[in-house]
Amino acid sequence: MNRLAKEKSPYLRHAASQKIAWYPWSDRAFDKAREQDKPVFLSSGAIWCHWCHVMAKECFEDEEIAELLNEHFISIKLDRDERPDIDRRYQNAVSAMGFGGGWPLSVFLTPEKKPFFGGTYFPPDDSLGRPGFKKVLKSVADFFSSKRDLVAEYSQKLTDSLKQKSFTEGDIQEAAVQDAVIKILSQFDTTHGGFGSAPKFPMPGAIQLLMNRYYLQRMHSFGYAINKTLESMAKGGFHDQLGGGFHRYSVDEAWIVPHFEKMADDNAWLLRNYLDAFSIFSNEYFKDVARGIIHFLTDTLSDPEGGFYASQDADVTPEDEGGYFTWTETDFRNVLNQEEYQVLTLHLLHDRGSMHHDKSKKVLFISTEPGAIAKNLGIDQQTVADRINSGKKKLLKERNKRVSPFIDTTLYTSLNGLVITSFLKAFKVLKDSSLKEFAMKSLQRILQEHNVDNELFHTGQVKALLDDYIYLIEALISAYEVTGDAYYANHAVNLTDLCVEKFWDKDEGGFFDTDGEVLGIRLKGIEDIPHPSANAVGILLLQKLYCITGEKKYDRFAEMSLKIFSPQTKDIGIHAGYYFCAMDAYFHMLKLTVQTTPTHALAEAARSLSYPYVSYVYQADKGCIIPCLREVCYEPLKSPEGFQDFFRKHLKIEPG
Repeated sequence: MNRLAKEKSPYLRHAASQKIAWYPWSDRAFDKAREQDKPVFLSSGAIWCHWCHVMAKECFEDEEIAELLNEHFISIKLDRDERPDIDRRYQNAVSAMGFGGGWPLSVFLTPEKKPFFGGTYFPPDDSLGRPGFKKVLKSVADFFSSKRDLVAEYSQKLTDSLKQKSFTEGDIQEAAVQDAVIKILSQFDTTHGGFGSAPKFPMPGAIQLLMNRYYLQRMHSFGYAINKTLESMAKGGFHDQLGGGFHRYSVDEAWIVPHFEKMADDNAWLLRNYLDAFSIFSNEYFKDVARGIIHFLTDTLSDPEGGFYASQDADVTPEDEGGYFTWTETDFRNVLNQEEYQVLTLHLLHDRGSMHHDKSKKVLFISTEPGAIAKNLGIDQQTVADRINSGKKKLLKERNKRVSPFIDTTLYTSLNGLVITSFLKAFKVLKDSSLKEFAMKSLQRILQEHNVDNELFHTGQVKALLDDYIYLIEALISAYEVTGDAYYANHAVNLTDLCVEKFWDKDEGGFFDTDGEVLGIRLKGIEDIPHPSANAVGILLLQKLYCITGEKKYDRFAEMSLKIFSPQTKDIGIHAGYYFCAMDAYFHMLKLTVQTTPTHALAEAARSLSYPYVSYVYQADKGCIIPCLREVCYEPLKSPEGFQDFFRKHLKIEPG
């Protein structure tokens, strides 16, 4: 009997009609495995995942495979968005087996929840060098029944290997930040922008570090890498050229063909990157890209009552990967007039965007700039721009008529905290009060619905993880910064103290990902995978809380975290980008004691600063702002122009 129909997760409900006797993650499933002396098959994935849908159609809807699973296994379906803590541990296990990681995750467990074999996507029969799932199931079932001692021994060794060893404390050195920047730049792709080779993720933590250091140092190489990366990503098919927002990652080096799912967290971080880039470089294109992200998040991933949804699926059907987002030349001819068709085919429709399963379908990306099109066609550039604008509107209107990919409307605390903070940042940069209003409305909803009786929840009845606490605290501090309302600062302090109580490693420092052991393991990481780690964000927030409250304990927690993760970051390179932002902030955090009303022109000028590390503390109105850098305070500033002089005189920085 399939037991998924009443689950809250849309991913689990999606599998409710399959003939497999699926269980949700539960003790009942493992009790049944012990009773029947069977291994457990765990399938972990997400509603947005293309290959999860492919494997579901090819394997889980296959009658022979369903019979094999029902006869020889107890089968569990897991939503990795709902239970990232469980998924993370089994991802580590499969990686330790040498089979990589990703989704769908397919892992075989003993009735004691210990992994002994696994992989990711399996085709139903042997194909493209991958073993068929039917063969895998038969082999695993036979191995479990005939080699029980070996299964027990190997699964125990593997489980033991997943437990983290003790950390060694390192140093907090400003030179380490500069070394990290040099390492990141060594991976910079000078041809296509971004870092490393395909597949390419945007790595917003690394981008942010480069941007922050560019502001402080004005090194041309930093600025070039930032602009090249942000422009290349925005002009590629990785960026939705019609609807705004970004897909999850690019399968090629040039950012042309993406994996098509669109995630709230990815877009929240990229929104921050593009807003900061606009503030620093005054590039209107970056502002347009930021507005496009906001448009996507507002129109597609938001609840009118407040709150942000989790994701948009990659596909409508797994057979037509990216079908909703791709176009044929015939589509263009049918939708556009001749003048628009002539321009838009040159601008967005190119063979390099062809899909592997159907070459006639293409991902839209900017292959030819308007200036080159104008020169090629012998018309003025404004006419080209007008045709691009009108043509894109027609294409988007036509796309909106298509059956759209599924939207996961789950309100996760962590994702909402992320997007709320990004919207409040957008309000400060773009001066659009509607962004602030919706962010505050969303924050209140999350606080009311997910924070119950001094217990925070990830969603539903799932207790909050570290990410939920950190990103909600970040949203509360951001709300305090834009409103000056002590309610939000006090709430952030209370939630931080609770977070420390539940997640802080009292022996070494740093935060664990869960408030207790999950599968006998607590994990403590600093990696950006690929977006910034909760521990890195937490270090920055602790520094801000020290400024806001004057409580030395928060500064001490930040120092302990920086020291305990310091040796580890030497091995993970670009994946420690945001950790080094936190370390950079340790040396350059600017505390502004705002002794004006929050709506005063001086306060608004302070909130508009592009300086990368700022903490705001509101006090009684005395008509000034007092700037402090670490333990040194300077003369009060009494006009917006005073910031310019302060930056030049004391920080030796040309403001911008």
